Amino acid sequence: MSDKPPSRSPTGVTDEIIESEIQVHWTARAMRPVRRLYEWVLGWAETKYAGVALGALAFSEAIFFPVPADVLLIALCLGRPKRSFRWAAICTFASILGGMAAWLLGAYVGEPALRCAMQWIGYEAKMDLALAKFSEHGFLAVAVSALTPVPYMVFSWVAGASRFPLWQFALSSIIFRPMRFFAVAGLVYAFGPRAKHFIDKYFNLVTVAFMVLVIGVVVLVKLLRH
Repeated sequence: MSDKPPSRSPTGVTDEIIESEIQVHWTARAMRPVRRLYEWVLGWAETKYAGVALGALAFSEAIFFPVPADVLLIALCLGRPKRSFRWAAICTFASILGGMAAWLLGAYVGEPALRCAMQWIGYEAKMDLALAKFSEHGFLAVAVSALTPVPYMVFSWVAGASRFPLWQFALSSIIFRPMRFFAVAGLVYAFGPRAKHFIDKYFNLVTVAFMVLVIGVVVLVKLLRH
């Protein structure tokens, strides 16, 4: 029998953390292929390439990938809390780049082709919502998708297809996208595993409430000016 000690993940992510992250997402619980995809994504957290995998996930999620970057980010922050803000920075930078890439792709394919694609994946209603929001409050529409559970991917493509100014899209993403990822990292850094329950159960609700407050303030200011 070998006396060699058991190998340890370089990121500190255990099988228990991976299983816990999978269990909180209903899509992974309900659909076997999606669960396997979650397992594959989280499996990278146990390797020395975790940072690269996180960046690749955040970038691709903003364009087409169905697994949210938060899943891997939370697992990595739980495994190595002291690296939480490093993981958040990687996630933020890659996600914004992915969003800008989606904007360029949306501008290239145009609205008719994009509508066909969104209809095929069942996101046509979300595209209609995004188009309506861009026509009214373009900057805030990007902010909502960057900070809340509303799909950032859809709004990134629609922003390009509707020719919403790229500089405004980038600016809104740079301001609001870090708020989501650094908030997650900050909670894990401050409270460790205890923060996970709050993130799983209340984080999305809090971000939505925050954006409603921001939009309410903007509308109020406009009304007072008139």
